[in-house]
Formats: sequence, C-alpha cells, structure tokens
Amino acid sequence: MTNKSGYAVRTLASAALIAASLAPVTPVAAQEPFRIGLIIPMTGGQASTGKQLDNAVKLYIRRHGDTVAGRKIEVLLKDDGANPDNTKRIAQDLIVNDKVTFLAGFGVTPAALAVAPLASEGKTPEIVTAAGTSIITEKSPYIARTSFTLAQSTVPMADWAAQNGIKKVVSMVSDYAPGADAEKSFKDEFTKKGGQVLDSIRFPLANPDFAPFLQRAADQKPDAIFVFVPSGQGGIFVKQFVERGLDKAGIKIIGPGDVTDDDLLNGMGDAVVGTITAHFYSADHDSPANKAFVAAFKAANNGMRPNFMAVSAYDGMHLIYEAVNKAGKTDGDSLIAAAKGMAWESPRGPVSIDADTRDIVQNVYIRKVEKKNGELYNVEFATFPNIKDPIKAAVAK
Repeated sequence: MTNKSGYAVRTLASAALIAASLAPVTPVAAQEPFRIGLIIPMTGGQASTGKQLDNAVKLYIRRHGDTVAGRKIEVLLKDDGANPDNTKRIAQDLIVNDKVTFLAGFGVTPAALAVAPLASEGKTPEIVTAAGTSIITEKSPYIARTSFTLAQSTVPMADWAAQNGIKKVVSMVSDYAPGADAEKSFKDEFTKKGGQVLDSIRFPLANPDFAPFLQRAADQKPDAIFVFVPSGQGGIFVKQFVERGLDKAGIKIIGPGDVTDDDLLNGMGDAVVGTITAHFYSADHDSPANKAFVAAFKAANNGMRPNFMAVSAYDGMHLIYEAVNKAGKTDGDSLIAAAKGMAWESPRGPVSIDADTRDIVQNVYIRKVEKKNGELYNVEFATFPNIKDPIKAAVAK
C-alpha cells in the first residue's frame, strides 16, 4: 500500500513488539530494497516544514534515480506531528521491524533528541535535515546533520550588525532550545564586538502574541530587534512590528533566516522589505546548481518555492547516496565513517560534513528582502564562508 506522497507505508507493530528486541541492523540480501525511514511532521504546526522536506526527498530521487549501489530505494514516510513521543515510537518500529539502513528528517529538536539513543543502540545513522540546536550531534556518534545550527547564522548576523552601525539591540526569541541557542550566540558575539543587548525577551513557542513584547522592546529605543521565531511565525511577527509603528520609529529587524522563510515570504507583504537576515540558503542564490534546483522543485510542486528545509533534505539524500556508494556496505559504522569529511557542491553553495562533529560546514549569507519581478526574495549581498557550528568550535578551542 502507498500513501499520497507515493512512499511505501507499513503498519506499525505493537509497542510491546517494538520494545522486545532493539538490535543492531545487520546486512540484508542484495535483492532487498535499501530502506530509509523518513520521520517528519506532515500534520500540526510544523506541517509546512514536513511538506518541504518530503517534496525535496522525492525530487532528489527523481533527479538521481531510485537505485543506490545496485539496490532499489524504499523511503518509508512517517508523520510524527513533531511530537517526540511519536518520533521515538516510530523510529523503534522502523529499526526493529522495517530494518531501515538510515533514519532521516526530524523537524524539531526534541524529535531528533528522542531518537538519539535508538540510533546508538541500533547503530543506525540518523541524518538530521531540519532541527538546528547545536547539541544534537553530540547525543549519538551515529548522528550527522545536513541542515544547520542556529549559531551558524546568529554569529555572522552579530558580526555584520556590529560592523554596520547597529549599537543597541533587544533580543526576542521563542522560548525553546533553538531560541536559547540563537539568543546566547548572538549576544556573546555582539557584545564581544562592542554592541549592547538592552534586553533579552522570550515568548511562548505556541501561538504567541508578539504585541506586548514588541512594546516592551520599543520602549527601550534600540537600533534593531534581533528576532528568532520558527519557520511560519515570521510573517505574524513582522505584521505586528509594523502595526505598532516600530518601523516608522527607525527600528530595524535583524535575525536568522527563519524569519523570512522563502516558502512564506511572498505572503508577508511589502512590510518585510528591507529586513536583514543571515542564513545558509536563499531561493535567490545565484548559482547554476541552485537555479536548476529551484526550477525543478517548482515544476514538480505546482510552483512552490523551495526553502532552507528543502535544500537541507535534498542534501541529506545526497549524503545518504554518497555514503552508501563510498562505504560499499550498509552497516552503521561504515556509513557514518563514510559521511565524515564528505564535501560537495549544494544548491546553497559548497558544503562539507565536519569530520569531528558530523555537523555541516557551509557558507552563511547576509541577505536583504527586496522585490524582484513582483515577488519578494532574500537577496544575498555578503558572504561568511565555510562556517562551522560556532558553539562546538568555541569548545574545541
């Protein structure tokens, strides 16, 4: 049986059966399909993330074939609704009953963390294509990441702000692990470069009303508000920012690129024009590889524009394909060893997997929202090349 996405669907076994015998993945017969368990949120508040991830995985297979090292690929798509309890239960079933070679996806940090012990016990590589908290790859030696860490964007954002006349900032972030990462890494770098963080404001992750927090920030008369909210909430934040007149007061919005997500940018309206963000991908990125990727993605998905989640999943599939080809075998130790140090040209630019941390190393671009041919785009104008996760890099020193 298949679901609407075209991936194979398997009935989940009982929890008792799943718990009975979690064991390392063993090689299977050559004629068996090569299985990838894709665990992403297709329903709930993170459904837009899941849709981008799902579409990118399908596009990669369409463009690069459905066979790796002589074996057919079978992607088992599972919706966890971004609920870590669901994620853990689904991952157990995929490892024990479906004998997947890889687990991939993980739309939010708690989901990625919930699976880390299972990846270690089952020696099953866990490829994180969305969640961005720094600590994730430290929780299992079988985790590699093709998305980002928040600090990769926030540290360059702090550097750029300090170099471009922004002296006083109020920090506003969602109150969960990625928000804490964004707040700390921005503040540490910005103050080190001579800037002042007047206040650090956190607001609820679910359905926040930004208005009272924006008023608190405005009362302190900052040069800019540094904001991090998850993909999907940026439009609401900008709308309330403008409604309260902060733009007319000369206050700028700066932050990581989640705020001006390519998938949702056109729906934010002209109020977002001029917003400065730092991020590792823009649909407007000027390279042949990206132009081909964007055109293919739009053609396959009724004109939908790919965002940073899409390119992360696309690169996650590249990592999986190349690790299998390089390793020549499908045990977890060989595959994760093959992933370490791998480098390639992504639609986002040159990337590699840090051999020590298993995090992605990538360019981070400073972008400004502009209108081009009637559409809003994040237009890149400066580059911070080959950025490792700054949090782990600081520890390494």
